[in-house]
This record gives sequence, structure tokens and C-alpha cells, in this order.
Amino acid sequence: MAARAHSQGQMAGQRFIDPSVLARIDNLELIARNVVDGFISGLHQSPMLGMSVDFAEHRAYMPGDDVRRIDWRLFARTDRLYVKEFEADTNANLHLLLDVSRSMDFGSGAATKLEYAKFLGASLAYLSMRQRDRIGLITFDADIVEVIPPSIRHFETVLHALDRLEAGGAGDYLKPLQRIGESLRRRSLVVLISDLYAPPDELLKAIDQLRLRGNDLIVFHLLDPLELNLELGDAGSVEDLESGSRMPIAAREFQGEYRRLIQAHQAELQRRLGASQVDYIFTDTSQPLDDVLYRYLADRARQKGGRR
Repeated sequence: MAARAHSQGQMAGQRFIDPSVLARIDNLELIARNVVDGFISGLHQSPMLGMSVDFAEHRAYMPGDDVRRIDWRLFARTDRLYVKEFEADTNANLHLLLDVSRSMDFGSGAATKLEYAKFLGASLAYLSMRQRDRIGLITFDADIVEVIPPSIRHFETVLHALDRLEAGGAGDYLKPLQRIGESLRRRSLVVLISDLYAPPDELLKAIDQLRLRGNDLIVFHLLDPLELNLELGDAGSVEDLESGSRMPIAAREFQGEYRRLIQAHQAELQRRLGASQVDYIFTDTSQPLDDVLYRYLADRARQKGGRR
């Protein structure tokens, strides 16, 4: 159950890309650029350098490559040779699917799940824009709310749409995801961002609709820290954001069982999505975005190696 707790918590972290700091910046493009540029800078100093190649407009130089395509400015910064790839080399479709149902409007700190999803979506769009991929956005609650078809020119359009997003009504998965799956005419990279508040059987049936035509699917599962721990003190009340009903609870007595149920839900989704060749990334919305992007790239590289 999606619960609004009537107590407030604080998000941890001091870095610029901490969500509590990002929530105070009223410019999604600035957020995306700072998150991604700082993140890529960090990758250049890490053992995972090569992984950024899949998400930029460069690839490592190989003997026989046209030396006229070497990016000498990048060489000056990294002391490594990369060649520029053009649209014809890397152009792909990225569909961002964002859950805007009412439960996404919950947050115990500075940023709600929906705000965090905006930051994440903007960062992923910026990564794809750097690679010159076509970027699209679809938002949904119980049905499709807005569609921006993928285009190489739609980065700013997607940012404007993300910026004006507000939580909608009660959520559903099967109807909107079935319609979305049927509408994808070309094999694409599909990224679903949601709190996944539904039974695993229902979620898997809906998500399976997105795997039509061989789409590559990634699922980001967002939960607020308070939803994970239910730290309300001795007593409290919760509100189901989907239905509006309220329920008093003895939080300390229920806390252990609640955590067990949440962990079992996560484990079941991870197991079953993994078995279906779907990348599953669980995200606590107090986590800095560079950590999330790093895990995303690490999981992508690991999955890519395992599927050869």
C-alpha cells in the first residue's frame, strides 16, 4: 500500500547531486547537465571508463579507424584515443515511461518520488542526447497521459514535459503498458520509472507487454526511505494515496512485518524480471543520482556480457 506518513524525515547526503539539493533547483536541464557531466567526469577517473562509451558520442579508437575521426580535445583531457561516432552509427530510440499516478506524489524529505523520477528521467535523456539517440517520453497513470514520440530534436521538449508533470489519479499498469507496447513500431530501449505498487503477477503481466518486438527493457523501482522502513515512532496514521483512505497503525509493532513484506516484494520483482531478461534497478530516493547512474551502467554492462 502506498502510504503517506504524517511525520517528516530528512534525506542524507551533501553532494550537489543529492536529491534534497536538486529539489531546490528550478531548472531540469541544469540538473541533468550537472549530474551527467559530473558523473561522466568521475567515470573517466574510474576503472569503468569504457562503460561511458555506450552512452556518449564516442567509442575507443581501434587500429584501422579513420584518424580524422579522433577527438583530440577528449584525448587532451583523458590521454586516451576516442573516435567520434555519428548519428548513423549510434542512433537509437529511447522511450522514457514515467508513472505519474497519485502514489508517486509521496516524499518524506525534500523531493517526492515524482520529482526524483523527473531528475532521473532528465539525466537519462541527457545521456542519450550526448549519444545523439532519439528521445521520447510517455507518461501514464491508469491510462496514457502524454506522448512525445522519439526524435533527435526532442531533448528540450522532453525536459519541458518533465518539468510541468504533476501526479494524476489512481494508477494501473496493464492497460497503459499494453497500449504502449503495441505502439512501439521499432526495436527500442524502453525505460520504465515507477514505484511499482501492484502485485508481482499483475506487474509482470503488464511489463511483458513492453517486450514485444525485442525491445530492451530497464525498470527503475523507486521508493521513499520512509516507505522502506516505516519509521513513525510509537504510533501514526497512513493514507493510501490511490484511494484516499486512512488507517491508524501501531508502527513499532507492525514495522518488522512491513519491512519483510517490502523486501519480499523487491526480491520477487528482481527474480522474475531477471528471469525475463529485464534489467531491474531498485532505487531509494535518498540516493544521489550519480550512484544510481553508476549502478545502471554497471548492470547494463554485466547483463550485456551475460546475454552474448
